[in-house]
Amino acid sequence: MNIILLGPPGAGKGTQADRLVKERGMKQLSTGDMLRAAVKAGTPTGLKAKAVMDAGQLVSDEIVSGIIGDALDAMPADQGAIFDGYPRTQAQAVSLDEILSARGRKLDHVIELVVDEDKLVERIVGRYTCANCGAGYHDTFKQPKVAGTCDVCGHHEFKRRPDDNEETVRTRMAEYRAKTQPILPYYEAKGLVAKVDGMADIDHVGAAIDAILGDK
Repeated sequence: MNIILLGPPGAGKGTQADRLVKERGMKQLSTGDMLRAAVKAGTPTGLKAKAVMDAGQLVSDEIVSGIIGDALDAMPADQGAIFDGYPRTQAQAVSLDEILSARGRKLDHVIELVVDEDKLVERIVGRYTCANCGAGYHDTFKQPKVAGTCDVCGHHEFKRRPDDNEETVRTRMAEYRAKTQPILPYYEAKGLVAKVDGMADIDHVGAAIDAILGDK
């Protein structure tokens, strides 16, 4: 089974993709990660990408398609793929159909994690972690049991990601709407889109996705 997970940064795509990898044996294909890996490995496509990036240019759809094709070729035929960060445009969506078809695969579902922007901003801006063990906390939803002390390791220092601020989060939301949401009509016309409440708790979101995907 091959699926696309859509949703703005902070919607929980990574958490759900990790769960699908563990529970269903799927493989997450993140274009950014694959691009870096191909460049590091010095594959033919990776060398093309490196030349383009070294010149300060954006990597073309053709190169990204090549990297996705290479990744699919390296996977067992019966292993499902989760596409993350691709496609972002209708041209890429058409290209993905061709890449899959050439390998006897098809896209089964496009799942969008729908969020409330204001609540998502609150969710992201309020999060912080223990500087020692990385345990996660939140200003509103999950504070340490003892103020200033990590529940897990007892450390007293905490940190926040520098881009977890309202301005950055809203900018990323706007980018998502502008770049990613335009592909939804293409997939809606094919009857592939299902929407899940991304603001629900992790287990409920996971159960909703499992209901869409069917038996493991």
